[in-house]
Amino acid sequence: MPAARAERRPGEPRGSICYHICREVYALDPKSIRNFCIIAHIDHGKSTLADRLMELTGAIEPGGQHPQFLDRMELERERGITIKAQAVRLSYSDGETEYELNLIDTPGHVDFNYEVSRTLAACEGAILLVDAAQGVEAQTIGNLHLALENDLVIVPVVNKVDLVTAEPERVREEVVEILGVSPEELLFCSAKTGEGVLRVLEAVVDRIPPPAGSPDDPLSALVFDSSYDPYRGVVSFIRVVSGVLTMGMDVKMMGEGSRIQVESLGYLTPDGYPAEQLEAGEVGFVATGTKDVSRLGVGDTLTSFTGGSESPLPGYKRPKPVVFAGLYPVENNGHEPLRNALAKLRLNDSSFDYEPESSNTLGFGFRCGFLGLLHMDIVRERLEREYDLDLIVTAPNVVYRVTDKEGKVFTVNNPSEMPPTNEVVRVEEPYVSLLIITPGEMVGPVMDLCQHRRCTYKDMVYISSNRVEISYMMPLAEMVSGFYDQLKSQSRGYASLDYELEDYREGPLVKLEILVHGEVVDAFSSIVPRESAQGRGRKLAKKLKEKIPRQLFELAIQASVGGRIIARETIPARKKDVTAKCYGGDITRKRKLWEKQKAGKRRMKMVGKVEIPQEAFVTMITTDDSLS
Repeated sequence: MPAARAERRPGEPRGSICYHICREVYALDPKSIRNFCIIAHIDHGKSTLADRLMELTGAIEPGGQHPQFLDRMELERERGITIKAQAVRLSYSDGETEYELNLIDTPGHVDFNYEVSRTLAACEGAILLVDAAQGVEAQTIGNLHLALENDLVIVPVVNKVDLVTAEPERVREEVVEILGVSPEELLFCSAKTGEGVLRVLEAVVDRIPPPAGSPDDPLSALVFDSSYDPYRGVVSFIRVVSGVLTMGMDVKMMGEGSRIQVESLGYLTPDGYPAEQLEAGEVGFVATGTKDVSRLGVGDTLTSFTGGSESPLPGYKRPKPVVFAGLYPVENNGHEPLRNALAKLRLNDSSFDYEPESSNTLGFGFRCGFLGLLHMDIVRERLEREYDLDLIVTAPNVVYRVTDKEGKVFTVNNPSEMPPTNEVVRVEEPYVSLLIITPGEMVGPVMDLCQHRRCTYKDMVYISSNRVEISYMMPLAEMVSGFYDQLKSQSRGYASLDYELEDYREGPLVKLEILVHGEVVDAFSSIVPRESAQGRGRKLAKKLKEKIPRQLFELAIQASVGGRIIARETIPARKKDVTAKCYGGDITRKRKLWEKQKAGKRRMKMVGKVEIPQEAFVTMITTDDSLS
């Protein structure tokens, strides 16, 4: 099996980390493989720790690469967050044994939990990273529960001990309380300076078990991620659970049933390095040359075409989108390029769904499902940057369950699909179990915010002397409409949240429609609580009045619920001075021209069409975030 052996420099002591890699072929014991990932709350130093681990094992030169090396997307660097999980193979020697370490760096934002779930299915252990200044956060607990559900070995590490504001002893107590481990098992490090990182690497080797699969068993490989290459086609990132995958082998995807041939094979060190085969326990990539993105699905099981595995791997739970919005091209001929771009992007990000839809105002587009507002924003930006598209995004909404008078129950993920009010018996909306961790002095403002967001209080626990864990049941629609930003504002940036979808509950919900010049603009429709419909309608109408340019006729912007107008704004007509050519003479000349102008405006108002600018659609999203 080809691999990279790490060699000690002359005079280096046994157990030291090696910086020189040679490309010798040697027989690596499967018991020397370690598959692990780094999980943490956002901005706790995962990518920086991955940098230090790669430097210590010789994957990259110390100080010779840009920071957060595995954050390769332009968006990741601009926003300072990890969006895509990235895998890399590291070589480590303790002086007697050569180890192959497969590291996967994961995102920390709650919207990208699907990346974490895919990663955990491919690992036996995880480094749980906690900031020494901020302590345990909501997503720390969420990721911990995901890891424990997958039976992973946890290596707890407190990072950023070099900060002036660090409180390692307080954070140690929080971690020990949550994990139930002894204080001696907890490690301290500073990923920025490199202090303690070697001990973390040694703990990975000592504590995380090797993979259990055998090369002698039938081939089973989990596809945990994919990307599209214009030359090689679909490139799948796999974890070989059992058996051996070799070059030229005929394989099939057990979910799709398609037969394909392996054209290239290898692993990331962190750049692609070709290999002749991947054995049980190893992580790498495989390219088959196919350009059909539907034939290689993420979460599917890859096995040999003849004599392969009889049953697919359990893989991971595929996430369900919770926020829906419409994506429409600005140009009329942009529908097909958008379709192709969505197909390729979904190969790299399998957590969002899309299906065709049409709008009377916007034309042909796609209804897309996302895991949150940040996820929606990232997908939109990637489509615009990577595929050079100009898009219009409609106001986001969640999935509702509607019961009509005939007793039929159906789901609505687009407000335009909502039946008339007189035909609806019951409307149910999704609720989430919300977990907020905040400093003690911020409890008042945070609870006040939750009360205004229709939350139901569940529990409050002090996890330390100044750290409070608050639990609520909350309508998902309230959470996706700017709640996270308001929470950060109310808590001065210290609060964190995690959520889990629970069930549907009945609520007093109505369909709010926006009419422009008497015509319903379905892209502006939304489903809102009855008591806040009038306030929302007024704000939306006022915002649209600022964005829609004046016409040659008077223009009415109205908000309607059940056919009843509840708010209105009027854009006055743009007046043309038709009497400019009249100088002197009888006033009746001017009156005749004014009367003629009035008659023309009345006719224009009857047949006139209004072109709504793209800024108005963007305004609907930003305004909806600030409502309530």
